[in-house]
Amino acid sequence: MNPIDPKHPWMRLTAAARTVRDERDVTAPFGFATRVVALAQEVKVASLFERFALRAVGIACLLALASVAVNYKTLAGGAGGGLADDSDVGGNDDAVALVLDLTD
Repeated sequence: MNPIDPKHPWMRLTAAARTVRDERDVTAPFGFATRVVALAQEVKVASLFERFALRAVGIACLLALASVAVNYKTLAGGAGGGLADDSDVGGNDDAVALVLDLTD
């Protein structure tokens, strides 16, 4: 069947739908604008985790940077060894022992 044919079911359905009028009231109900404004101004209560999560990430980043800055001399291979020396790479895989050796 050809969909352009006026006797095609789709064409008859769309022609019938165009003739129907919507007789419903199109105005907003009383107090609708007030409810919309009240919902827009509603403040969400954030959980304790959400409130402090960004601060915790910032503090963790600052502590990581501070630890690298404090131990830069040792990690870069400055006076007293470090990881930059090729003979020491892989010799001590224990991170706790490496940190404890820094205190000597």
